[in-house]
Amino acid sequence: MLESYKTVHKGGTGEFIMKKSKFISYVGPAKSEDDALEFIESIKKKHWDASHNCTAYIIGNKNVIERCNDDGEPSKTAGKPMLDVLIGQGLTDIVVVVTRYFGGTLLGTGGLVKSYQSATIEGLNNSLIIEKRLASNIEVLTDYNTIGKIQYYLASNNYPTIDTIYTDIVKANVLIDSRETEGFYKKVSELSYGTALVNEIEKVYYAKINNEIHLFK
Repeated sequence: MLESYKTVHKGGTGEFIMKKSKFISYVGPAKSEDDALEFIESIKKKHWDASHNCTAYIIGNKNVIERCNDDGEPSKTAGKPMLDVLIGQGLTDIVVVVTRYFGGTLLGTGGLVKSYQSATIEGLNNSLIIEKRLASNIEVLTDYNTIGKIQYYLASNNYPTIDTIYTDIVKANVLIDSRETEGFYKKVSELSYGTALVNEIEKVYYAKINNEIHLFK
């Protein structure tokens, strides 16, 4: 599993015009190739009268799937430049469609590449792009005398707390980046003089969206 990766949380649209040709981009999340193909088909149906509906998508973190299609434009002037933008921004689990309405003037190879890349960038700029980080969801059980010290340590290191439950003891669920768990265990033991119980529940990806923590399994 990757320690972190960038993806689209909420897709958006963008527009670029060159010599009266209109390029409209649509960006969406795609966890599988089927998701990407379904998204592409929906845009093609919406813009059935367009000159071209060019596409690019990247799926996965390890065995990555990268696909692009020029949809009738000259080879490597549309889909590949779009894909290059996604690769350049380090994105995955994402699909982009750029719809072109021909404006009557041929743009040439350079003009097409610029137009499809510019439209893709506009779509990404209007999307919510997030970084998902791999973390251990850890449960900490401790007493009321110790929780304050642990919470101060968490805040000082920007470790997110999912929730805290107060009963006869205190139970806190926190997210610790996978590479830092060993140090976290040692620090909690030190702060609690070995009395706190620390258990890893599961590994999850998380992202901060609008100052809120969201978990992704």
